Amino acid sequence: MTPTFHTILLDVQDRVAKVTLNRPDSRNALNSLMCAELVQAMTALAADPAVHVVLITGAGPAFCAGADLKERKTMSTPEMTARRVQGFAAYGAIERMPQPVIAVVHGPAFGSGCEIASASDFVLASSEAVFCYPEVGWGTVGATQRLPRIAGARKAKELLFTGRRFGAAEAREIGLVNHIYEPGALADEALAMARQIAGAAPLTVRLTKRSIDQGLATTREGAMAIELLAIEENLRGTNWQQAIAGFGVADSGERA
Repeated sequence: MTPTFHTILLDVQDRVAKVTLNRPDSRNALNSLMCAELVQAMTALAADPAVHVVLITGAGPAFCAGADLKERKTMSTPEMTARRVQGFAAYGAIERMPQPVIAVVHGPAFGSGCEIASASDFVLASSEAVFCYPEVGWGTVGATQRLPRIAGARKAKELLFTGRRFGAAEAREIGLVNHIYEPGALADEALAMARQIAGAAPLTVRLTKRSIDQGLATTREGAMAIELLAIEENLRGTNWQQAIAGFGVADSGERA
C-alpha cells in the first residue's frame, strides 16, 4: 500500500518511482514534516522490489528553495539542533537508497535543495536551474561534507563562504550536475534515462552502486575486494549467461 503524504507526492509506474517535493506555495522549502516524509518514502521505496529507479523533482517553479526559515524563526536552540538532525536523516535516507536516485532539478535549488541533489546518485538539470549554498548568510553551518567530495575542497569553500548563486553550466563544470537540458525537454529526458536504467537487471545495478559507494570509503585494495564480492553475489543472483547469450548476434529487439 502506498503511504499517504502531505508534503510530497509519490508515483510508481513501470519500475520508476517519482518523488515530487510538493510545497509549491513555499517553493518546496524543507520543513520538519517533509524531512520525516522523505525518510518514510525512501524507506518504503527501498523495500519495494518493483522499484528499480527513483526520480526526485519539485512541484511548481522551484526544485527546493532550502530550509523553511519561517518554521525556524520560532525554534529554540535545542529545537534547531533537532531540526538539523531531521534534515541529515532525510539526506541520508536518499543517499542510502539501494536503487539509483536521480535528482531532476528544473529550477532553483538552494541550501537543502542542493543537499538533496548531492545525496542523489546524479543530477539532471534544466538550463534554467540555479544553485546556491546560502547557509553562512543564514548564520548556520551546512553542506560541508557532500559538496567537497563532489567539487573539491577549494571550490566548495568558495561556494560556501560566498553563498553566491551559480547556474547549471557551472554546476556541471564542478561535477554537481551531469547533464543539462532545455526546460521543456528535462522531464522526458529524465524519464527516458530512468527507464533505460530500470531495464537492466536490478540486482546488478544495485551491486554496482553499492560497490562504488563502499569502495570510495576504503583503500584501493579494499575496494577491489568489495567489487569481487559483488561479482560473486551477482553471478549467484542473476541469469548472467542469458544476458550475454546474444553477444555477437543481430539484435532482435528483445533482452532478458
